[in-house]
Amino acid sequence: MSTRVAILDDYQNVALESADWKSLPADVEITVFNKHIKGEDAVAKTLADFAIVVAMRERTPFPASLLAKLPNLKLLVTTGMRNLAIDMQAARKQGVPVCGTALLPYPAFEHAWALILALLKKIPQENENMHRGGWQAGIVEGARGKTLGVIGLGKLGSQVAKVGVAFGMNVIAWSQNLTAERARECGATRVEKDELLAKADVVTIHVLLSDRTRGLLGKRELGLMKPTAYLVNTSRGPIVDESALIEALQKRTIAGAGLDVYDVEPLPADHPLRELDNAILTGHTAYVIRETYDLAYGEACEDVKAWLEGEPVRVLNGQ
Repeated sequence: MSTRVAILDDYQNVALESADWKSLPADVEITVFNKHIKGEDAVAKTLADFAIVVAMRERTPFPASLLAKLPNLKLLVTTGMRNLAIDMQAARKQGVPVCGTALLPYPAFEHAWALILALLKKIPQENENMHRGGWQAGIVEGARGKTLGVIGLGKLGSQVAKVGVAFGMNVIAWSQNLTAERARECGATRVEKDELLAKADVVTIHVLLSDRTRGLLGKRELGLMKPTAYLVNTSRGPIVDESALIEALQKRTIAGAGLDVYDVEPLPADHPLRELDNAILTGHTAYVIRETYDLAYGEACEDVKAWLEGEPVRVLNGQ
């Protein structure tokens, strides 16, 4: 009898080419799902006969209620060494080890800067105009001398801040636990949140989604931003109140936004953000560069192989 492995949410059809899955025993049968399975009941029905599931980050949640509907599940692998969408304790109680993988520490910071520069230089608009036969669609802006406001100076935010310094920007930063000393180490000045929002020409978000950061930027906070300022979010959608952001963009109380993350992913085809000409949108691609896929799926394959051999590695929900 074969061991069935499901690889979920492989939107770009890269999982099989990113790892040596053929190194697994011959009786392992792999099925790749390149479309998102929506709804807990649909996920449970689809995965009912699979012993092993490989999840790409937090694209498909695994709460306790779903795990209870998967009695045949024996191993859950997630890319990354943290996944807040998996109930680790429930999986452990069910006897299902959750194994992780390494991820690269820089792609999301690079993507944040891609969005910042795209907003300042109006790259999407210029590109579209050129392909339509035009020339110089509008006036673009420089980064030097502007104020970059970084919310969160952790692994990613600190890299963003240092590039801002290299561009000759005035870098200010805030997070709940940020100290003035830590800010100085990154070339930034610590300010309070409201001051950051009021002064920054670009606000970029680099904090984790948690109970205290959900809705961190709502209507009041967005209202503090200058009408010429831009907001960039490569962290998690719910950190910003989506309806308040849409209103701010529609009324142009802020100049624009660069977004890679959303409340609902994949973003629905008829979502109002898609209609806004001052929003640059990417589909949560900040972390999924080629090198990330090779690393994450390579180690996911190792996780499966090690478990099959009775010696699981990188277990995230062990005792």
